[in-house]
Amino acid sequence: MDVGADEFEQSLPLLQELVLGADFVGLDIEFTGLRSNLSRPQQISLFDLPSEWYLKTRHSVQQFTICQIGLSVFSSIEGESNKYVAHSCNFFLFPTTFGILDSEFSFQASSVQFLNQYGFDYNKFLKNGIPYMNEEQEKKIKHNILTGNWRVRRFWWFSAASHSHVPTFSSLDKDQIKVVIDEVTRWLDLAEEGDWMTLPGIAGFQAFEVQLVLRQALPDIWTVLRDQGIIVKKVSKQHRWYLENTSCDRESCWKEKILLSARGFSVFFQMLVKAQKPLVGHNMMMDLLHLHEKFFRPLPESYDQFKLNIHNLFPILIDTKNVTKDIWKELNFPRVSNLSEVYEVLNSDLNPTKNSGPVVIHASKCEKYVETKYPHEAAYDAFLCGSGGLHVTDTKQELAYFEEVIRLSLDVCYISSFSPPPPPPPVLLKVAHLLLWRVHSAGPMPEPSFSLYLDVLAPYVNQVNLIRAGVPKINFSGPDCPSIRPPILLLRVRRWPGVSEQQVYREFQNVCKFDVRRLSRSQFLLLTNKFKDARSILKEYRGHPTLQVSLYRYWRHSPNINCLLQVCGVVATWALLALLLGRPGP
Repeated sequence: MDVGADEFEQSLPLLQELVLGADFVGLDIEFTGLRSNLSRPQQISLFDLPSEWYLKTRHSVQQFTICQIGLSVFSSIEGESNKYVAHSCNFFLFPTTFGILDSEFSFQASSVQFLNQYGFDYNKFLKNGIPYMNEEQEKKIKHNILTGNWRVRRFWWFSAASHSHVPTFSSLDKDQIKVVIDEVTRWLDLAEEGDWMTLPGIAGFQAFEVQLVLRQALPDIWTVLRDQGIIVKKVSKQHRWYLENTSCDRESCWKEKILLSARGFSVFFQMLVKAQKPLVGHNMMMDLLHLHEKFFRPLPESYDQFKLNIHNLFPILIDTKNVTKDIWKELNFPRVSNLSEVYEVLNSDLNPTKNSGPVVIHASKCEKYVETKYPHEAAYDAFLCGSGGLHVTDTKQELAYFEEVIRLSLDVCYISSFSPPPPPPPVLLKVAHLLLWRVHSAGPMPEPSFSLYLDVLAPYVNQVNLIRAGVPKINFSGPDCPSIRPPILLLRVRRWPGVSEQQVYREFQNVCKFDVRRLSRSQFLLLTNKFKDARSILKEYRGHPTLQVSLYRYWRHSPNINCLLQVCGVVATWALLALLLGRPGP
């Protein structure tokens, strides 16, 4: 189900109920770009400590923005064994523009092409994106609204009613406001008291703002917000005075509504944080960085502070990339490169629990992913991260039952005996079921439940995969794990004056990929994330006349250690000479 700005506020009560009743929430985010084209020293590499990787990536997160968030909310069905219902939603987002708040962000051509390839609707992002802001932006806007300083753009409009120029304030575009006022003014010239007109297509906090501008400029009208738009009614001055003094629909009552609308998706983000449900993603590090920056606070300079903030926001994180990496090695599953391939392997005959495990049913109005795959659509990827088997009710009787359940906020549906069998479940629930099966392989397996799944997933909780860094993952609930990368290699270059890091990289790229860092004028460090590549290079270049590769030993090859040893050697030599020369003769 796609949700834009027009539908968002009406969806909030149901979304809140779903999150509060959920067992866990799957998440995926699409961005306008991934990484800035920084100079080579600022690019991430396998040499980076987690804190260095964070500082380099922080700049890119600040430069790009979120265009789509996919959430899949999973709730166990009461009275049904190991069955879940999934509500999957795509939220199209666009940064709030309000008063002095006007965000800047970049597009990366490769990211635009990538999303285009998979059918991303940029019109929904740009024209109907849900506004959002972080806590610092919210504080500024709240202060401006409460103090009356939020309408920052001022222009003069000629009021035919008062035959004078009226100062009008608005955070909307001047031409937009002028068109609205001119339209209403032309209608007023012909309207009779009690007549009304509709201004369609104005929603959110801008609808409140338009009403304020109209009421300020035209003393003989009253406005009301309805589903079809803003209703403008011609009234007498006496009736206008009565409405201003007795109606709860006046400016003082609107300030909180305006702030609520301007906050947009940030309202739901706070609901998600307060619910404290397990958050599930696949390679979710960039997602967490953007969640912090866009909805919580600007990313801090301190890496440790960032980890603490995320852990306070989401105490239980499960990265399916990190979970499946370990299982793939142990079970010798074929290599995969993305979430869809993980799903395919888990649902193949290679998986011993293929035909067992949890069942997941798509909720009403969320049936889009029943038979069709939508890779790299945020809600589809969020669903793959966590879901089990797929089934959609298709008879009138079942549908009526489901709608009644939704009305009662139980979010339960059932599978009739004549329904087609659901396909086997992917990723989190499937992996958790596989782990549970392995733990109890020697005896009877207990009745599966999500609490049991969390128990077997405990070693992976809050361990988030890290792409291209000195450690393979980040631990959000404690110290980071030590590196388990292959050893660093030392390259000595002979008879190749002026060789650069890029030239060294190109020399080895046909054999395998290494990150390269200069150590001295003729020495370079090489680092890969594959042990077999390190062994291959050591073997192939053992007797090479120009490029000699060996294992790097810090105490032996570090320039700092060598310099220290040389200084110590010089001092020791002079001390020995002084001792010999200062010795008295016989």
